[in-house]
Amino acid sequence: MSKIKEGIFYTDSHEWVEYIDDIAVIGLSDYAQEELGDVVFVNLPEIGDKISAGEAFCDVESVKAVSDIIAPISGEVTEINDELADNPEMLNSDCYSAWICRVGKITGEGKLMDAKVYGKFLVEQE
Repeated sequence: MSKIKEGIFYTDSHEWVEYIDDIAVIGLSDYAQEELGDVVFVNLPEIGDKISAGEAFCDVESVKAVSDIIAPISGEVTEINDELADNPEMLNSDCYSAWICRVGKITGEGKLMDAKVYGKFLVEQE
Protein backbone atom coordinates (compact mmCIF):
# COMPACT_ATOMS: atom_id res chain seq x y z
CA MET A 1 0.00 0.00 0.00
CA SER A 2 1.27 3.45 -0.90
CA LYS A 3 2.29 5.92 1.78
CA ILE A 4 0.04 8.94 2.04
CA LYS A 5 1.23 12.04 3.86
CA GLU A 6 -1.32 13.96 5.92
CA GLY A 7 -1.66 17.72 5.54
CA ILE A 8 -1.03 17.88 1.82
CA PHE A 9 -3.31 17.61 -1.21
CA TYR A 10 -3.29 15.15 -4.10
CA THR A 11 -4.48 14.99 -7.69
CA ASP A 12 -6.05 12.06 -9.53
CA SER A 13 -2.87 11.96 -11.66
CA HIS A 14 -0.88 11.35 -8.43
CA GLU A 15 0.95 14.63 -7.88
CA TRP A 16 0.97 16.23 -4.45
CA VAL A 17 0.91 19.87 -3.42
CA GLU A 18 1.70 21.38 -0.05
CA TYR A 19 0.92 24.99 0.73
CA ILE A 20 3.51 26.87 2.77
CA ASP A 21 2.23 30.41 3.25
CA ASP A 22 1.67 31.74 -0.29
CA ILE A 23 3.92 29.16 -1.98
CA ALA A 24 2.86 25.75 -3.29
CA VAL A 25 5.38 22.91 -3.24
CA ILE A 26 4.74 20.22 -5.88
CA GLY A 27 5.94 16.62 -6.04
CA LEU A 28 5.04 13.06 -7.02
CA SER A 29 3.05 10.79 -4.73
CA ASP A 30 4.33 7.49 -3.42
CA TYR A 31 1.81 5.72 -5.65
CA ALA A 32 3.19 7.53 -8.73
CA GLN A 33 6.81 6.65 -8.01
CA GLU A 34 5.86 3.01 -7.39
CA GLU A 35 4.02 2.85 -10.71
CA LEU A 36 6.88 4.53 -12.57
CA GLY A 37 9.59 2.25 -11.25
CA ASP A 38 13.16 3.50 -11.07
CA VAL A 39 13.29 7.16 -12.10
CA VAL A 40 16.38 7.86 -14.23
CA PHE A 41 15.78 11.46 -15.42
CA VAL A 42 13.68 14.48 -14.48
CA ASN A 43 13.02 17.21 -17.03
CA LEU A 44 12.47 20.13 -14.64
CA PRO A 45 10.53 23.30 -15.45
CA GLU A 46 12.34 26.65 -15.60
CA ILE A 47 12.11 29.36 -12.97
CA GLY A 48 9.57 31.87 -14.24
CA ASP A 49 7.54 29.28 -16.17
CA LYS A 50 3.80 29.77 -15.91
CA ILE A 51 2.00 26.52 -15.18
CA SER A 52 -1.71 25.74 -15.44
CA ALA A 53 -3.69 23.31 -13.34
CA GLY A 54 -4.44 20.15 -15.28
CA GLU A 55 -1.67 20.67 -17.84
CA ALA A 56 1.75 19.00 -18.11
CA PHE A 57 4.62 21.20 -16.90
CA CYS A 58 7.54 18.73 -16.80
CA ASP A 59 8.22 15.03 -17.20
CA VAL A 60 10.07 12.16 -15.62
CA GLU A 61 11.74 9.25 -17.33
CA SER A 62 11.79 5.87 -15.65
CA VAL A 63 12.95 2.45 -16.71
CA LYS A 64 9.35 1.86 -17.84
CA ALA A 65 8.35 5.06 -19.67
CA VAL A 66 8.40 8.84 -19.90
CA SER A 67 5.51 10.36 -17.97
CA ASP A 68 4.16 13.89 -17.91
CA ILE A 69 3.80 15.61 -14.56
CA ILE A 70 0.50 17.45 -14.38
CA ALA A 71 0.25 20.75 -12.53
CA PRO A 72 -2.10 20.57 -9.53
CA ILE A 73 -2.31 24.38 -9.41
CA SER A 74 -1.83 27.39 -11.65
CA GLY A 75 0.92 29.90 -10.97
CA GLU A 76 4.55 30.75 -11.63
CA VAL A 77 7.55 28.52 -10.89
CA THR A 78 9.71 30.32 -8.32
CA GLU A 79 12.19 27.56 -7.47
CA ILE A 80 13.18 24.15 -8.80
CA ASN A 81 14.78 21.25 -6.96
CA ASP A 82 18.16 21.19 -8.74
CA GLU A 83 19.17 18.09 -6.78
CA LEU A 84 16.80 16.03 -8.92
CA ALA A 85 18.84 16.78 -12.04
CA ASP A 86 21.80 14.83 -10.63
CA ASN A 87 19.85 12.46 -8.38
CA PRO A 88 16.48 11.66 -10.00
CA GLU A 89 16.26 8.49 -7.89
CA MET A 90 15.40 10.75 -4.93
CA LEU A 91 11.82 10.58 -6.22
CA ASN A 92 11.87 6.85 -5.50
CA SER A 93 13.65 6.94 -2.15
CA ASP A 94 11.68 9.77 -0.49
CA CYS A 95 9.02 11.21 -2.76
CA TYR A 96 7.64 13.60 -0.12
CA SER A 97 11.02 15.24 0.49
CA ALA A 98 12.05 15.20 -3.18
CA TRP A 99 9.82 18.03 -4.32
CA ILE A 100 9.95 19.10 -7.97
CA CYS A 101 9.27 22.81 -7.79
CA ARG A 102 7.81 25.64 -5.76
CA VAL A 103 5.13 27.85 -7.27
CA GLY A 104 4.06 31.37 -6.34
CA LYS A 105 1.57 33.89 -7.73
CA ILE A 106 -1.04 31.13 -7.47
CA THR A 107 -4.04 31.89 -9.63
CA GLY A 108 -6.05 28.70 -9.28
CA GLU A 109 -6.04 25.04 -8.48
CA GLY A 110 -7.26 21.84 -10.05
CA LYS A 111 -9.34 19.19 -8.35
CA LEU A 112 -7.42 18.43 -5.19
CA MET A 113 -8.07 15.71 -2.62
CA ASP A 114 -7.04 15.65 1.00
CA ALA A 115 -5.18 12.59 2.32
CA LYS A 116 -8.34 10.77 3.41
CA VAL A 117 -10.12 11.19 0.07
CA TYR A 118 -6.93 10.31 -1.83
CA GLY A 119 -6.59 7.11 0.21
CA LYS A 120 -10.12 6.09 -0.83
CA PHE A 121 -9.28 7.02 -4.44
CA LEU A 122 -6.24 4.71 -4.38
CA VAL A 123 -8.33 1.81 -3.06
CA GLU A 124 -10.72 2.31 -5.99
CA GLN A 125 -7.75 2.19 -8.39
CA GLU A 126 -6.81 -1.34 -7.36
